[in-house]
Amino acid sequence: MRKIKSFLLEHFEVALVILIVMGILAIAFLVHYKFSFLNFFFLPVILSGYFLGKKKAVLTGIFCVLLVVLYLSYFHLLSSLGTGFSFDEVINLLAWGSFLILTGAIIGIVSEQRENKLKNLRSAYVGVLEILLKYLEVADEIKPRSLRVSLLAGKIAKTVGLDTREVENIKSAALLYEAGDLRSSLPFFEEVADFMETDIKLPERQLSDREKVMLKTTAALLKEIEPILHYYSRYYVREADILDKNLDEIPIGSSIIALADMYDKIANKIPVFYGKEEYKSILDIEKLAGRIFPGSTIEALIQVIPAL
Repeated sequence: MRKIKSFLLEHFEVALVILIVMGILAIAFLVHYKFSFLNFFFLPVILSGYFLGKKKAVLTGIFCVLLVVLYLSYFHLLSSLGTGFSFDEVINLLAWGSFLILTGAIIGIVSEQRENKLKNLRSAYVGVLEILLKYLEVADEIKPRSLRVSLLAGKIAKTVGLDTREVENIKSAALLYEAGDLRSSLPFFEEVADFMETDIKLPERQLSDREKVMLKTTAALLKEIEPILHYYSRYYVREADILDKNLDEIPIGSSIIALADMYDKIANKIPVFYGKEEYKSILDIEKLAGRIFPGSTIEALIQVIPAL
């Protein structure tokens, strides 16, 4: 049964074409032309929209309409009626074809939205697992690495002169920066924040005042740290090999987290590479001022180091 199911899914488009052609033949040889039987074609179009998406559902609908038009033309020739269509036939075909294509588009849009939602939920689930796994695998004798980076990032941010709120946001983001490569974790933050904001608006939930304050605070925090993590992931994970970055586009919080992470690795003898070059000391980090990191953040790091 599984083999049959996988075979059908693998050759779904071919099966659709066969189904449509068989429908045309059935209408032609069994019932001749009756407009009510054209509703048969809603079945392949709905299936196409559900499994293949909006674009292919619309194409399937157009394909069905063209086949019916060709069939009617052939039927008229055989019946010596000429190639033209009567007014009623034109109206019926236009109405039927329009609703057929529109149905395919609607089903396809709903199916694509469903697939995107499931994809985001899967990503969110993976993000949760990665975060949990990260904190379950604490093997450091002193502190987990993300906590060290968070504390260092907070000190750098404070020394740079950022306000308390920005400092706390950077520390919170740094606690989660190592949850995978963040591409699977970022949807988790968005999903949770959106859920929390929506959940608060539902009166039937009957949340207590304390729960409402907690949810609002957490949702606000997730919304604020998400851009920090997003730009960190983009510029310092996926584009780590690009040495000359446009620092005007990167939030200072993202740069501070990346800098704190780099110094922590160097301090703990973990190889650090940007591009093809390995960086082994604070002197190497200073060379990156104005290129990968803002000069003010590196100056703040140098001031903070003696107190570590």
